[in-house]
Amino acid sequence: MEKSPQTGIQGRAKFIIGGLLILAAVIYLIISATQANAEYFMTVNEIDSKGNTLVGRSLRISGAVVGTTIQYDPQSMNLTFDIAHVPGDNAAIEMGGGLAKVLHTAVTDPTRTRLVIVYNGPRPDLLRDEAQAIVTGHLGEDGIFYADELLLKCPTKYQEAVPSQAVDGN
Repeated sequence: MEKSPQTGIQGRAKFIIGGLLILAAVIYLIISATQANAEYFMTVNEIDSKGNTLVGRSLRISGAVVGTTIQYDPQSMNLTFDIAHVPGDNAAIEMGGGLAKVLHTAVTDPTRTRLVIVYNGPRPDLLRDEAQAIVTGHLGEDGIFYADELLLKCPTKYQEAVPSQAVDGN
């Protein structure tokens, strides 16, 4: 029994259409999964200005740790501290004198916008005044940021180490 040329073309067309449908479904799943897990990187000022529109969304925020606000309960492993606004633009950080100076200014300026962070876990060794905190989590209806992940960068890593010979001229 021979296939007619018409049957072969119809079979290929069905195969191509089926393949395109599967490809479209895979692309749709990838896009929808990516959007559902998207984290928005924001500054403290942006969080403050957008307020309730961000409640419950997965966010990533950067700011300067205000050392005097650090409270840790070793029994419950509950950590609370404030972060002060730091510009998110590298050019603004450079104009401010570098990251170490910008972090120091943010912490010592009482007019800077601040955000309360709550994290449940062990107290990180690098948690100290003027450290850069990058926190991932969500904003609660109470205006508190509940962190799932906490990354800290020590400010001393950003201060330029100038050899004493360069300073003394020797």
